[in-house]
Amino acid sequence: MEKIVSLCKRRGFIFQGSEIYGGLANTWDYGPYGTELKRNIKEAWWQANVRGRADMVGLDAAILMHPKVWEASGHTQNFSDLSVDCRNCKKRWRADHIQGKCPECGSQDLTEARIFNLMYKTYQGPVEDAANLVYLRPETAQGIFVNFLNIVDVSRKKLPFGIAQIGKSFRNEITPGNITFRTREFEQMEIEYFVRPEESKKYYEYWVQERYDWYLRLGMKKENLRLRPHDQGELAHYAKACSDIEYQFPFGWSELEGIANRGDFDLVQHSKFSGKELSYFDTNTKEKIVPYVIEPSGGVDRAALAFLVDAYYEEKVKDETRVVLKFSKELAPTKAAVLPLLKNRPEIVELAKKIYQDLRGSFACVYDDTAAIGKLYRRQDEVGTLFCLTVDVQSLEDKQVTVRDRDTMLQERISVDKLKEYFNNKLH
Repeated sequence: MEKIVSLCKRRGFIFQGSEIYGGLANTWDYGPYGTELKRNIKEAWWQANVRGRADMVGLDAAILMHPKVWEASGHTQNFSDLSVDCRNCKKRWRADHIQGKCPECGSQDLTEARIFNLMYKTYQGPVEDAANLVYLRPETAQGIFVNFLNIVDVSRKKLPFGIAQIGKSFRNEITPGNITFRTREFEQMEIEYFVRPEESKKYYEYWVQERYDWYLRLGMKKENLRLRPHDQGELAHYAKACSDIEYQFPFGWSELEGIANRGDFDLVQHSKFSGKELSYFDTNTKEKIVPYVIEPSGGVDRAALAFLVDAYYEEKVKDETRVVLKFSKELAPTKAAVLPLLKNRPEIVELAKKIYQDLRGSFACVYDDTAAIGKLYRRQDEVGTLFCLTVDVQSLEDKQVTVRDRDTMLQERISVDKLKEYFNNKLH
């Protein structure tokens, strides 16, 4: 994991939050390449689950919601962990993460376990009193449930159909860690898929497989993924079934995404607390239905970390270690790098910059002339750039450039006026 963390900082994927002030624990900032990677993950998810389907619509709900939302969902009363404090080093830990002694200092002088609510509190408006108390949402799902009637009215979708959302959530975790795997501020990719109760098992099984396959389609190695159905004792009180897609991180197998059959719990609860009937009227059978909900829920940050770990590859090339991030073409932050072979030749630099300007409107490209060509290649390998275009002296005569493939390192000469066509064929 140390190699991944070092590469993330060195190449601009992930930085420590507020670093110039000594950092703020468990906060992370995404640099230029990390930002592009996250954007590509979200775009791939949205394309697969919203734009590419006729039975799904999108939503972007507010982070701040009426406090009664969290009463109805059970978060106000039940969204908590048991915590213990070490009297010696003053660190706080989740009770289920320790075994009789402090993981930090080894002391067994621990407090009794007590309930710790995970929701962040704040106040709406200028007066800080109970009447103005609101919470930063701990999940995006409730924004979907409270908009159920709105979506049914405007989308005119028939069961089964889904509502998808990508957005920030906040949980005051007691023991976050492993860089961006468990953080207090995180981004979710969630679907609430509404089905007839009698069809919930079928669609639950469908979404478990569909979500598992999505990671494989984006290049994740099958040996690093597994499905783990929850035991009955693990299930939330409202859940009919739940499975985790787990990834084999350097720190062990851990949850990447969960798929749950939530039954009708959420719509029933919000109907009860709001006084509004959240049901679906079937125009064919003339019956009102409270749909069951299948929920695939994943994290953008966890997915980004998993794809980074999975893409990391080392090999020996001429007695040197070559580090490559072998991202899929969909996820690679940069598709092509334009590199002039000789930066002291103005005519070569001019042609290289012209090619860069021509390509950047169609593809994610970079221009770099700050090192020798071998070093430039290695730099682009480390950020996962798919192709390097080298403009050399011969390019001035034959109007061709050398295109190097990231994974094979094979090179071919391509005419400058055919580059867009070449990349269109390679990337689509």
